Amino acid sequence: MNDGQHNLIFNSTTPIYLQIAQHIREQILDGQLTAGSQIMSTTQYATTYRINPATANKAFNLLQSEGLIFKQRGIGMFVTDDATAILKRRGQESYLRATLGPAIAAGRSLGFTDQEITNFVDALLEEEQ
Repeated sequence: MNDGQHNLIFNSTTPIYLQIAQHIREQILDGQLTAGSQIMSTTQYATTYRINPATANKAFNLLQSEGLIFKQRGIGMFVTDDATAILKRRGQESYLRATLGPAIAAGRSLGFTDQEITNFVDALLEEEQ
């Protein structure tokens, strides 16, 4: 298990189980948790963060339903082989819908042509390299 799992701080606006699930998703995406990595047990979450074990279990059930983790009976919960790909695919779809699409629409509404927007994107990408 990874000590990076112990840096979770809960906020009061989002249900704790959703925050736990999001934290695990982020750890998978940034490589802290890789395929086959074991995650903390519900008991460990309850003890570490002083929460009800059922709260952690709710997060685990959500992540299982998303195909990101699986349970090995009597051993614990582990990251699936496809977890990173699933999260990247979902993130890419979200990026196109929630970030890039609205940015293009905003640029058009300001009077930029599609070619100008493309030129801006190309210039920004070159700056990043």
